[in-house]
Amino acid sequence: MAQEMTTTAKREVTPTEQGEVTRSAVVYRPDTDIYETEDHVVLVADMPGVAPADVDVNLERRVLTIRGHVHRQAHDGYRRVHAEYGEGDYERVFTLSEEIDRDRIEASHKNGVLTLKMPKAESAKTRKITVKAA
Repeated sequence: MAQEMTTTAKREVTPTEQGEVTRSAVVYRPDTDIYETEDHVVLVADMPGVAPADVDVNLERRVLTIRGHVHRQAHDGYRRVHAEYGEGDYERVFTLSEEIDRDRIEASHKNGVLTLKMPKAESAKTRKITVKAA
């Protein structure tokens, strides 16, 4: 059974979604791919312009929050004539199911892409049940 893939444009987070604002910056909801393997659920979030040291991943109970901070770059003597993407910070919140082993989540960041590898709990993994002849 094939799944249909959809593409959407980046959306800004509205002030009511992010709570109190402490910085005057645009905050984007990063485009995110989520896929499942036999043993893991993998989340891949695009956050261009964010360095690995500026990524913050928090898990409180079942709520997973990812944030990325972009350092504004102004080059003296230059003016921007084209921008591939808007410059701003990133934030997205997910609610994890009980099927995720929260103690073994791994995060990596490379070239503006955050990857979270979330192992399934043993009780949630697919298993083969042997049928005995009666």
